[in-house]
Amino acid sequence: MKRHALLLWMLLCSGRTEAIEPISTGIAVGMAAALTGFLASYPNIFYYFSECCRPEWIALNRTGLAHDLETRLFGQHIASHLILRAVSGFMNNKNPKKPLVLSLHGWTGTGKNFVSELIADNIYREGMDSSFVHVFTSELHFPHASQIDTYKTQLQQWIRGNVSNCAQSLFIFDEMDKMHPGLIDSIKPYLDYYEKLDGVSYGKAIFIFLSNAGGEAIIQTALDFWNAGRKREEIELKDLENSLSLSVFNNKNSGFWHTNLIDKHLVDFFVPFLPLEFSHVVQCAMAGMSARGLRPDLEVAKQVAGELVYFPKYERIYSSKGCKTIDSKLDYYT
Repeated sequence: MKRHALLLWMLLCSGRTEAIEPISTGIAVGMAAALTGFLASYPNIFYYFSECCRPEWIALNRTGLAHDLETRLFGQHIASHLILRAVSGFMNNKNPKKPLVLSLHGWTGTGKNFVSELIADNIYREGMDSSFVHVFTSELHFPHASQIDTYKTQLQQWIRGNVSNCAQSLFIFDEMDKMHPGLIDSIKPYLDYYEKLDGVSYGKAIFIFLSNAGGEAIIQTALDFWNAGRKREEIELKDLENSLSLSVFNNKNSGFWHTNLIDKHLVDFFVPFLPLEFSHVVQCAMAGMSARGLRPDLEVAKQVAGELVYFPKYERIYSSKGCKTIDSKLDYYT
């Protein structure tokens, strides 16, 4: 098959077509004849040369996602368990009634962006570089409050166009806490229980919202458990979900403020990301060294983690920036 693929590449990708000699023409005719039989045997060969919306390029690697969440995400037992079950269940459903909508919340540097990348990497062969993965950042794509009506129209067009191109598209909305209130409601119909809208089905798409909003409620719950002498691993989704959704819904500075997406229960899962402790930051530093091809050094990792600011002021339990600045600090130590 590799030999035939090479012939196909030579035939299709040859840039010189002028002044073809008779012997070259004969070779080309022979190649074409051989390839005709080859293509009859392998009708889907073109799908292997360029990314397309097919199972060869889009398929959940559940084992890979489970491994990544277990070994590369630190201190997030609730998010890890919830993400794996939600994504696996959705991808295994051949006929979902609506898109999967995940809303990831927590303090900065706790792993929200990282998890969205892990999801993309384990569904799309091209990962975050896939032409079917779309990232929107509030301050970049929707900076001006005076143009919100224009943004609504553009957002609807972008989503409709990309889902029309590939039903299994992934949309990631970063900085939801900085989005203008009311804007996200423009895509509410695409997240609802409709079989089709104007001939387009959105049921196989995935929408992920990332936000710092609700982080205070999550931190307070974590502190309550700590003050009660209980382990953070004892915190369950039920301890956070209701207070988190209400906190986000009533936050006037959030893109989710009084949104229909919450009011109409279109967000499938609110995923809380807990604040990170010193031990988790050490794990981040160790993983960062491994990612650089270096031998992890525990003493260096502790030194790096020790330079961060922790809160509350006297207890110093949680990192104020999570693991966000670890990579840049490793530049100095390694």
